[in-house]
Formats: sequence, structure tokens, C-alpha cells
Amino acid sequence: MNTVREPAQDVPVVAEADVVVIGGGPAGFAAGVAAARAGARTLVVERYGYLGGMASGGMVLLLADMAGHTQRTVAGICYEFLQRMIRIGGAVEPPEADCFTSDPDAWWRWARWGFEDFYARTKPLPTAYAGAFDPEAWKQVSFEMSKEAGVALRMHSWFSRAVVEDGRVRAAIVETKAGRQAVRGRVFIDASGDGDLYASAGAPFVHGRYIMSLVHRMAEVDVDRVIAFERAYPDEARKLNTEVRRLIGGSWDFWWLRTPRNGVIWCNCPHLHGLDALSVEDLTRLEIEARERFMRAIVWLRGHMPGFERAYILDASPQAGIRQTRVLKGEYVMTKEDVASGRRFPDVIGRGRDYFMPYRSLVPRGVDGLLVAGRCFSAAPDAQRSAREIGPCMVMGEAAGAAAALAVESAVEPRAVDVAALQRRLVAVGADLGLEGQPAGTPGGGGA
Repeated sequence: MNTVREPAQDVPVVAEADVVVIGGGPAGFAAGVAAARAGARTLVVERYGYLGGMASGGMVLLLADMAGHTQRTVAGICYEFLQRMIRIGGAVEPPEADCFTSDPDAWWRWARWGFEDFYARTKPLPTAYAGAFDPEAWKQVSFEMSKEAGVALRMHSWFSRAVVEDGRVRAAIVETKAGRQAVRGRVFIDASGDGDLYASAGAPFVHGRYIMSLVHRMAEVDVDRVIAFERAYPDEARKLNTEVRRLIGGSWDFWWLRTPRNGVIWCNCPHLHGLDALSVEDLTRLEIEARERFMRAIVWLRGHMPGFERAYILDASPQAGIRQTRVLKGEYVMTKEDVASGRRFPDVIGRGRDYFMPYRSLVPRGVDGLLVAGRCFSAAPDAQRSAREIGPCMVMGEAAGAAAALAVESAVEPRAVDVAALQRRLVAVGADLGLEGQPAGTPGGGGA
């Protein structure tokens, strides 16, 4: 490969904080708020002009994996955040009376919102507790909560590399319109999604791959008419939806879901396989090919699917839909069996639908001054695929933020944090760890 040599340069330090979070996605946002609420001077560095990552920019407009088969399990900042979006009309949740039931009428009310328990074995699938949201509502509420907590933000700053001295992360170099800049911190949290910080710092990881998407939304859809047609003529609707999925070239069974905006639907597709989300060439291919696929589908839909006669593509997500790239090999690597069996850990710091995450899965090997949160946490690739939804990523972020603040306060490395003290703090602010005597959905065990 041909190369060019960059000249050496001194990089100006533009900011310093106790806790520096790289990435303002769901996990990074939660980490920043948790650390600031715990009293740490906190800085969140984000490459885009908004917070939310895959939730807002990637338009993954469903807060899922928030409940088991019988009760809500995700609490804390994530649940508080959803309730705040609901209050401004930017999100929808199913009522408690409809959750955890296989009632067919409830299914027809909520299935097209994505509120299904996909892991149940009954038909119709029970209604699960979850939340559907608007991406602009996410951006608004995340800015409001960050400001209230006292989080400092540096937007439009693209992480470039870690500065490591004596095995400890000391600073992060970012690229900006003003040139290369540096931010210093006492504890860093890698919430980049792709493990950019820990890879640069030398922590071990696995390079994984999974399906990629370019999520998009359609407008001017008569949603009630579509659902009525599907209910009245299930066989015909099944054939039409099968053809749409063929034209799109890959999707879940429901290729579209409802959103809080009238006449607007969310399409979490197309799915492209075999691509590497760390490859510029593959990311470019995704942007071009995905658009070709959903434009082909919308033309067909207008002439064949009742309710889509006036439909058009409202927008495509500004961020490519990435599910897996780097996956940390941390102090503990979660396995698929850990997730499937709901294994409990003595150092539990949060839970998803029916699985638990240990603190060690946020701690990298061989690098100090660093924690990890979000989809690049420590797990085997097949385990990460089923434990990387937005809700649990926010749970990890909240725990990492609280742990980072505790490490600063105690003047210890993150790996030496008193986990029992961390657990007490998380429970005190409303997190649900599934500890004995702490039922989900109660104050101090699931409250907002």
C-alpha cells in the first residue's frame, strides 16, 4: 500500500473533565447524565450535531428488550427518558393492562408498534412493554436532560485516537473543523458503538459482523386502512407483504411499524449481509444499494398495497444501521448461554429483558482509566447479537457513568471500584439490578 507521512504536531488541549465519554449515543448519553448526577465534571464528545446515535441518527425507533415475560425489567435513566418523551408527545408505550397478555385484540392494537414478546412460545405473541419514539423527540429530551444534569457537550468532534501513557488512557484526540484537538480526563468511557477508543488504546477485542441496514420512513400511509386490510384478508396481505420483503431484499417479518407521527411508518430495513461496518467501501455500498431497494419497493407499494396509494419516502437515516463491529474481550466475556439462561452475577450492574450484565463486562483488559458501555461491550459475538438493544445499552451506560464518578471520587482505577457501593448507588437512583428483595417496577427497583 502506498503511504504518505504526516508531520508531527502539538495538539491543543481544548477541554478537561473528570469523566470523558466518547460517543453521545444511547449508552453515552446515559453515562454522561449518570456521571454528572453523581457529581463528576463530565464531558460527552459526539461526532454529529445531535445525541442519540443509532436511536436518533440511525432511526432505530423502538426501545425494546425492556421487559421479561411478566414484568418490566429496564428502569433508571432509560425509563425516565421514555416517560419524558411520552410527556411531550414524542413516544408511545402500551398500557399496563395490555402487557404480558396473549389477548388477540391487544395484539392487533400493539403488534404494529413492535410491542411483541418475540421470545414467547405462544400465539399470538404476548404484548411486551416497550416504547416507540420519534427521533426528534429523542434529540430534544437528550439535550434537555444533559443540560439539567450539568453535562458539558462537544459536538462535531470525531474521535481519532487515544493517548495512552503507562498503560492508562490520558487523553483523546478528535478531528474537528478547527483541526485536531485533545481532551483530557481522569476516566474515559468508550460509548462509540464501534469500540474506537479501546481499540486505539490497545484493549483486546473481536472483530464481528452482522447485518446492516439503512432505516427509512414512509409518509402519507393510511395506517388504519392497512391494518384493517391485513386483519380482514390475512392470506392476501401475507402474499403482498412477502413480495415487499422480496423487493426490499431482507427484513424482519414486519417490514414496517407504526410511529408516533400520523401517517408515518418506520421501516427497519433493508438488511444487507456480508458487509463490514468498519470498511468505508462497504458503508458506501450500503448507502447506495439500500436506497435502490427501498425506492423499488415504494413504487410497487403505491400500485398494489391498500393504504399506500399516496405513500412516499419521507427520509432515510443519516447514520448507517450498524449492529456489530468490534466487541470487547474484557474482564468477563458474556456468552450466549449467559444471555439465554439469564445467568446472575455477583457484580451485576443492570439487566435487559431477562438477562443480566456484570460490571466486569464493562472493564477492558490491560488498559486503565477506561470503561466501556453500549453495543461494543464485552461479549461473544453471538451473545452480543441478542443483548445489544437500546434499552440495555442505556442501562450499561448508566452503570458505567456511575462507576466512573465513583472511581474519580475514590481515587481508584475503574477496575478497582467497590462494586457493592456501585450497586447501592444504582439502586438508590432507581436502577433495577434484579437483586434479591428488589422486584422490578417498584421504587428503587424499576421506578423512574
